[in-house]
Amino acid sequence: MSDRPKRMSGSKPTTSRRGRKTTPREGGYEHRMMTEKVRTARGRKLSSKLWIERQINDPYVQRAVQEGYRSRAAFKLIELDEKFNLIRPGMIIVDLGAAPGGWTQVALKKGALRVIGIDILPVESVPGAEIIEMDFTDPDAPERLQHMLSASGATPKEGERPLCDLVMSDLAANTTGHRNTDHLKTVALVEAAVDFALNVLKPGGHFVTKVFQGGAEKVLLARLRSEFKTVRHAKPKASRPKSPEMYLVATGYKGHKGKG
Repeated sequence: MSDRPKRMSGSKPTTSRRGRKTTPREGGYEHRMMTEKVRTARGRKLSSKLWIERQINDPYVQRAVQEGYRSRAAFKLIELDEKFNLIRPGMIIVDLGAAPGGWTQVALKKGALRVIGIDILPVESVPGAEIIEMDFTDPDAPERLQHMLSASGATPKEGERPLCDLVMSDLAANTTGHRNTDHLKTVALVEAAVDFALNVLKPGGHFVTKVFQGGAEKVLLARLRSEFKTVRHAKPKASRPKSPEMYLVATGYKGHKGKG
């Protein structure tokens, strides 16, 4: 699962940890992060204890605190952008599964002109962004986002559609504990995100989405490859090694005739 709280759209609240520096040694300083242990409080499940312990000892959590990002997930997008050149100044971007706002922060920091986000969870205001609290699986959600994308906020005229440069999705379904079921639920969310992206992207636009390793992606991949110039998988270093999550990065939307 991702680093955001359980939801139909993404992440767990981050917790900072303390680091200590070793004493000076001959030839320079040796820096070592001291592993901290969390005592099992009465009534706290072992799984909760282990999650808290993992968080406070996670170097990306520490970096997020130091650099002002709301979650460690920000570094996943930073890595993906460095590798695929997804974000450029002046872009209009839609962030699906925006909570707690780390990806939105990254997009704005890299010069996005406008970021519109959606999440089923409340998101604290991010200066420069427009984020609505709504379930992306709600049938009205895509239309609501399209209205926001249009310059006036009004419904686009017949034959027209609002356009953006990048749709980025960190959507993930609430987990059941059954890996195949969770994978299929996430694939359904990804397909919904793809449908939305193909309705709002400019020709040449990009789409990035989280997926989980599994065997139900062939149709999805074939569809993306027919719509984009390149489609690749990527697993950022900021993704935990044991996590099954990966990202699909589709660049160069072909923008077929009749779509806008």
